[in-house]
Amino acid sequence: MNEKFSDFIHSYSGQRLAVAVSGGVDSVCLLHWLVRSGMDVTVLHVHHHLRSAADDEASYVATMCQELGVPYHIFHWTGEKPSTGLEAAARNARYKFMTEFCRENNIDALAIAHQADDKIETFLMNLARGSGVYGLSSIRSVSYRDGVKIIRPLLDVYRSELVKYCDANGIKYFHDEMNDDENYTRVKIRKNRHLLSDMLGITDDRILLAINNLGRARDALEMDVSERVRGVLYDDYALFPDSFLFDVPPHIGLKFLGILIQTIGGGEYQPRLNSLNFALSKLHDDCKFTLGHCTIRRFHGQILIVPEGSKTSIRKKNEKLKRLKKLAQTKQ
Repeated sequence: MNEKFSDFIHSYSGQRLAVAVSGGVDSVCLLHWLVRSGMDVTVLHVHHHLRSAADDEASYVATMCQELGVPYHIFHWTGEKPSTGLEAAARNARYKFMTEFCRENNIDALAIAHQADDKIETFLMNLARGSGVYGLSSIRSVSYRDGVKIIRPLLDVYRSELVKYCDANGIKYFHDEMNDDENYTRVKIRKNRHLLSDMLGITDDRILLAINNLGRARDALEMDVSERVRGVLYDDYALFPDSFLFDVPPHIGLKFLGILIQTIGGGEYQPRLNSLNFALSKLHDDCKFTLGHCTIRRFHGQILIVPEGSKTSIRKKNEKLKRLKKLAQTKQ
């Protein structure tokens, strides 16, 4: 069992964990290591009804859990499926099933089997997009989704080690044929990533080191920006002077704007960097536009961000804030 995994999971000792298990080598190995570590786990498996092998995978996950003495729940994504964006829709459905279960059953954290190769592939995909610090710092070891804590204990463990462990211990796992389809950018990167090491000497370990360094820079930036966000966020809207965007370094202003849009618009992710740059350029002058399910308005040096479809009267928002401040003062 990997030492970095053990160090990470030790801090969750005594907590109730759910673990997402698809039947692939990553999640199967994660489950076995969690059980070996004595963790209190419940397995969650989502049957998407999209592939012929899905029935066998669901059956195997159930059998494996019975053999390990681990409780499990299998969810079925039934009904009509979208003709476009199927992969994203399936991912959203999967997380919806699992996070709802975690909330309803007082689960402390949901363990996901993303590992070091996923981390590197995400970094390279985001590098190709021209991402900033947040995209290049890749996958977080701890995050939140729909109010549920998500942990990824394998992010410093390579897939090859997981395969080696399962093979050496006779642990069965399934191979998803989609992982061989080079129509997907991630698969194309996976199959050609070795060229960076073979031809340029840029090893996976060096890439991981760079990602982890970027992660520390992201965390420091986030602490500063979070303080700024808390100062301007009121219920479901934000109101602030334009100096919050333009009297700070651009990367601070962009991240501040991105967090506000994600929070108010309820998005899974912040808008991409090019969209935020475009928004920032528009906000130099009075304007009104939509981005990330938000309506953003600048008028007379003040900027208002509200959920899309809400009223955008800066004057009325200011009057409301004055009333709230006055009420707070009288209570003191």
